[in-house]
Amino acid sequence: MEITAANVWMMVSAALVLLMTPALGLFYGGMTRAKASLNMVMMSFVSAGIVGVVWVLWGYSMSTGEGILGLFGNPFASFGLNGLMGTPELIKAGFAGTFAILTVALISGAIADRAKFTAWVVFVPLWITSVYCPLAFMIWGGGLMSQGGAVTAVFGQVIDFAGGAVVEISSGIAALVLALIVGKRHGFGKDPGHRPHNVPFIMLGAGLLWFGWFGFNAGAATTAEQAGLIWVNTLVTPCAAMLSWLLTEKVRHGHPTSLGAASGAVAGLVAITPSCANISPLAAVGLGLVSGVASALFVELKFKYGYDDSLDVVGVHLGSGLVGTLALGFIALPVDGQGGGLFYGGGLQQLIAQTVAVLITLTLSGLMTAIIGVGIHKTIGFRVSHGDEVAGVDRSEHAESAYEFGGLAPSQFHPQRQHIDAATSVLPEEALEDADDLRRVATSV
Repeated sequence: MEITAANVWMMVSAALVLLMTPALGLFYGGMTRAKASLNMVMMSFVSAGIVGVVWVLWGYSMSTGEGILGLFGNPFASFGLNGLMGTPELIKAGFAGTFAILTVALISGAIADRAKFTAWVVFVPLWITSVYCPLAFMIWGGGLMSQGGAVTAVFGQVIDFAGGAVVEISSGIAALVLALIVGKRHGFGKDPGHRPHNVPFIMLGAGLLWFGWFGFNAGAATTAEQAGLIWVNTLVTPCAAMLSWLLTEKVRHGHPTSLGAASGAVAGLVAITPSCANISPLAAVGLGLVSGVASALFVELKFKYGYDDSLDVVGVHLGSGLVGTLALGFIALPVDGQGGGLFYGGGLQQLIAQTVAVLITLTLSGLMTAIIGVGIHKTIGFRVSHGDEVAGVDRSEHAESAYEFGGLAPSQFHPQRQHIDAATSVLPEEALEDADDLRRVATSV
């Protein structure tokens, strides 16, 4: 069978989506403190490593194909993807796997600065297996909320083209639950040191996320007309959301910020994810304006209610995920003159279907995340010690430092794998001499 343009486009899109995970690492790494930035990048990278293996072994089988009670696919139906050998479905399997990788990586930002890396490594495969795969099956793979599913038969067809519920809401509520289980950082809401340490990294990460999102949303397009609509909507919604977030910052705090611009763009991307193929460009502008304001306000709730969502995963991904998914009940375009949202005379049916999908997603992801998170926290522990948090999780968890300033800030990592204990390490004599020289120069100046 010859390769087609559609095959090539899906493979290119898969590569774009895969790029989004290291881009997320940059985005999150810049938002946290310098002494925890490598840990954030590593949490994204290891998510790719773990999920890639899980996806081949049983993840893809659980998200598609032969179903069990409409809840998840048979994990052994295509175990190891052996049954897909010699078919173009392998391309689809690879494309779908990149979504799973990104989804679980999104959660990590809520527990920045204070989570054990080992605990995260245990959490990732458990969450993908018990939350992501069942949701993907239920909505995309022939399950309860797919066409012909039991929930669809009662409440109507759910629209979730690229993952408003499967990706954004599921990761957003999981982030909230995990943040509550792990607890607040020391000095949360009071310590100015919790500010982002590298804003250019944040902007670069957001830009790469935006770039990859065109593959994320348009990778499954089946016609040129649909692809064009998705592309334009993926362009314009984050543009509008960025502007409305900046305006909200200006009105509430007096200054539009670079972090706000990056966060606003991501909020818009989140909002357009479920509806990218089902709303007009004009509606996409309106959706972006609403999602930018909503997420900017949603982010501030953590200070009001006291949950430490370190890098605003809840505010951006849960907040805009809810806005984008429920907005389809109002602005979804009719199909062949039938259905559509309230603004197109479609009645309440689409809003009801979207609401049911949201409730099922919140319940499944929230409950399973709580079970997994509490189980890990009560056994191996999910949180590092107070001393390790103060010293920085880059050192305690990875024996590395993101920034090396000559002999003045030696890393714990040695080329010969000789790890120095952070609590007892001292500067070498040469480094101390260099430091004295620098102090003398500074004093003389």
